[in-house]
Amino acid sequence: MQPTISIPKHWDYPRFALEQRTKDGIILGFYYYPNGTELAEQFGDGWRYALMPKKNSDELFHFQENQIQPLSPQELFSQIRAEIDFYQQQIAILQQQLAAVTGGFTNV
Repeated sequence: MQPTISIPKHWDYPRFALEQRTKDGIILGFYYYPNGTELAEQFGDGWRYALMPKKNSDELFHFQENQIQPLSPQELFSQIRAEIDFYQQQIAILQQQLAAVTGGFTNV
């Protein structure tokens, strides 16, 4: 079963999704300040997003929806391709290490 999030009908739907890559980082979470609440009066109503700028970063930044810039299809492709290449190199290194440990036998 897929996890689901219920959003009240009177709230706007969020523009961005969890784990979406943006120019500012990866979206890890989001929250909503409903119109008419103290937080909305203080900071503005609408969606806020928590983004991690780099995959292994310990930093977390918060942005309003209108402050986030999505990646172009070309930028998204380049990021994903670079990550795939990185992990393929890591797999090759691990396979070499495994072969060295097992004397070339990988089905041990």
